[in-house]
Amino acid sequence: MIKEKLSLVPNLPGCYLMKNVDGIIIYVGKAKKLKNRLSSYFRGTHTGKTAKLVSEIANFEYMVVGSETEAFILEINLIKKYDPKYNILLRDDKSYPYIELSVDKISRLSVVRNIHRKKKNRSHLYGPYPNVTAARNTVNLLNRMYPLRKCTTYAKKPCLYYHIGECLGYCTNVVEKTRIDNMVSDIIRFLKGDHSLITEKIKEEMYLESGKMHYEKAKELKELLDYIEITLTRQKVEIGDAIDRDIWGYYVDKGYLSLQVLFIRGGKILERHSKIFPYVDEIAEEIGIYIAKFYERSVIPPKEILVPEIVDTEVLENYLNRSVKVPVRGEKKKIIEMANENAKIALEEQFELINKDEERTVVANEELRDILKLKKLDRIEIFDNSNLFGTFNVSGMVVFKNGRPSKNDYRKFKISVDQNDDYGTMREVMYRRYFRVLKDDLEWPDLIIVDGGIGQMHIAREVLSSLNMNIMVVGLKKDNHHATSELLAYDPIEAIPIDKKSNLFYYLERMQDEVHNFTIHYHQQLRSKGSLESILDMVEGIGTKRKKELLKKYKTITKLKDLSIEDLKEILPETVASNLYEFLKEYEK
Repeated sequence: MIKEKLSLVPNLPGCYLMKNVDGIIIYVGKAKKLKNRLSSYFRGTHTGKTAKLVSEIANFEYMVVGSETEAFILEINLIKKYDPKYNILLRDDKSYPYIELSVDKISRLSVVRNIHRKKKNRSHLYGPYPNVTAARNTVNLLNRMYPLRKCTTYAKKPCLYYHIGECLGYCTNVVEKTRIDNMVSDIIRFLKGDHSLITEKIKEEMYLESGKMHYEKAKELKELLDYIEITLTRQKVEIGDAIDRDIWGYYVDKGYLSLQVLFIRGGKILERHSKIFPYVDEIAEEIGIYIAKFYERSVIPPKEILVPEIVDTEVLENYLNRSVKVPVRGEKKKIIEMANENAKIALEEQFELINKDEERTVVANEELRDILKLKKLDRIEIFDNSNLFGTFNVSGMVVFKNGRPSKNDYRKFKISVDQNDDYGTMREVMYRRYFRVLKDDLEWPDLIIVDGGIGQMHIAREVLSSLNMNIMVVGLKKDNHHATSELLAYDPIEAIPIDKKSNLFYYLERMQDEVHNFTIHYHQQLRSKGSLESILDMVEGIGTKRKKELLKKYKTITKLKDLSIEDLKEILPETVASNLYEFLKEYEK
C-alpha cells in the first residue's frame, strides 16, 4: 500500500504525517519536494531514531502547500496538535526569567517567566537571565538604589518599604514626574548593560558610610559592588556594536544533534542554552524547527539571530519576523564557530549520561514490550488506591509515554463510597476512566498496570471486558519487604521474575513510586481540607457529647496530635483514647 501511495505523491512543497498500526500520528515533517523526502524513508538503510521510526510506519498522509514558509508554519501547527512521539519536544526545556519594568503611572520592577502572557499595561522586558535567583537579586539591587513602587495595588497608607527608604509612598505622597522619569532612565541604562552609573553611586555611598565608621553598612555596599562585578558583568564580545542577538551553533555525532545558543545582550554574553536529542529528519530541518519552537515558548527573539549556513534563513525570518543571518567572515563568523565548539563539547561530555538515560527509559520500555509480546508500547497507564480507615477514598493514575512520565495526562479520582474496599475502588475507577476514554474518543493505553495482585487484575479485566476494550492488564507482586519482585501477566496469570539489578526493575519501580506519591499527595490534600469535627466523626466511640468536649478544649487537629495516649486517657475511656490516638497517628502519614 505504501509503495502505491508513494507513486502518487507530487514533488511539491508540503507536510507529511507518519502513522503507526493504530492510525496514531508518530511523526510530522515538511519538505520542498514531498515525493523525494517520503521515498527516502523507504529506501536504503537507516540508523538510530530514524530506523526506529521507519520500523513503526504503517501508513502516511501528506498535504501540499504553496511555499516552504507555508509548509514550515503548517508543520509547527501539526506538531502542536498531535504531539507526535518522534518530533522534537521542548516540554523539558527550561523557560528563562526576565525582568519586567512596567510603563504605567508609577513604574515597578518584577521577575516574570511567562513572556507571552496578556499584559494590561505596556512594559519593557530585559533578559533572559541565567536563573531566577540572578534576576531577583538584580531587582532587589535596583529597588534598593531606586525607590520605585513595590505594591501591585495602591494601599491606603505607606507600607514598610516607605519607612525603610525603598519607596516614596506614592499611595499618599505626590512625587514629581521628573524624578520618576530619571529613576526609570537610570534603571533602563543598567538593564541594557551600562552599570557605571549605579557602580559610582554605590562607591560614593560606601565611602560615605565608611567615613562615618558604619562598617557593617559599608560591607553590605561592598558586597553589592562584588555582585555587579562577578554576576552582572559578562564576557565582552568584540563585535563592534551593542545590538541584542542570539548566536546558534550545532554539532552532530552518533545519531545525536547538539545545539548551543549564546544570548548576547548589550555586547556581552549574558547566558547560553544547550539541547541534545536524537535526530530523525535532515539536520537542517531539525535545527530550523527547534529554533522556531524555542522562540515561541522560551525566549523573546532578539533583533538579530545568527545561524550556521546549513539553516534556511528565509523561512525562519518569515516565521519569526526577525533578521536571521549566516555570517561568512569576521567576528560574527568566529562566534558561530565558538557556538559550534561549545555544542561539540556538550555532546562529548554528556554522551554517556544520555546513553544511560536511554537505557533506563526507552530500552527498559522496549524490554517490557518484548516480555509482554506487545506490538507497541507507547503509552502505559498505572493506578494506585489510597484511603484512611475507609475514609478519604481516592485513586490516582499516572501515564508514561515512551518510557517517560507524561504529567499532563495524570488524573485524580475521588471515589464515591468511603469504604475500605480495594476491589470496589478498582472497579469504580476503571469504569470511570475507560468509559470516559470511549465516550470522548481519547487515546487508548497499550498497557495498564495495577499496583496490586491477582484480585485487582481480575477486577480491571472484568471492567474492560464489559466495555468491550481489549487492553493488556498486568500487576506487580511485592515480596515480604514490600519491594517489587514479580510481574503478573498473561491469561492464565503467570508470575514473571524480575532481576533486581536490571533496568526493567528500576523502570517498574519508578512507575510504582510515581503513582504512589501522586495518589498519596492527593489523599493528603483532601485530608488537609477536612475539619477536626469531621475527623472526630470517623473515630469509633466518639459521639456528639465527647466530640463537643474535645472541640471546646482543643479546637485544632495539631493540638490533639500533640497529646500522648496517657493524656487522652484522662478525658476518654481507654479504648476510645486508643482508637483516637491510632487514628491520628495514621492521619499524619
